[in-house]
Amino acid sequence: MSGSEEPLAPYGPLPSGGRVRPVTRWGTPVMHTAQRKVTVFDERLRELAADMVATMYAAEGVGLAACQIGEDVAMFVFDCPDASGRPVVGVVCNPVLTLPEGKDRSLDESEEGCLSFPGAYIACPRPDWARVDGVGLDGSPVTFAGDGLLARCLQHETDHTYGTVFGDRLAAKARKRLGKQHDKAAAEYPLDWPADS
Repeated sequence: MSGSEEPLAPYGPLPSGGRVRPVTRWGTPVMHTAQRKVTVFDERLRELAADMVATMYAAEGVGLAACQIGEDVAMFVFDCPDASGRPVVGVVCNPVLTLPEGKDRSLDESEEGCLSFPGAYIACPRPDWARVDGVGLDGSPVTFAGDGLLARCLQHETDHTYGTVFGDRLAAKARKRLGKQHDKAAAEYPLDWPADS
């Protein structure tokens, strides 16, 4: 995030005061099944979101889904810049993704990584614009849309709530390369990372 630019927070700031928790890794069952929809909007949900925010920042990520700290809850948090560099922050429960179609659809071939498969990055084509509709921590409707890294983040985190990791979107060869990178970096990311940092 650029030092001086205030983040765009159309639904208020991210919850704070959470504790940093270990990031759950690919291969753990919660990462590969659709998450339970949020139906109760209470202090417990807010505390979970605050833990997610604390963990995302400790891991230096731009987004984090609840399953990434082992919770079967369809929710993600993010603090991510759009194509102009303006950071956007938010919390989305029960996200529904909308992507461009036909002539409006253009792919961004940038590299992608995942905090749950740390130390590995590879090109993953995705539409260069995305919109997510859902509800916030109080159950009110929220909508976030954007381009650049924000578009990729909204798609990546929504995928998590449906049990999809970005490796699922890669061809076998690319997945193998990603795995080699991850294995090479494994010593830098102990199982309790980033909680031990």
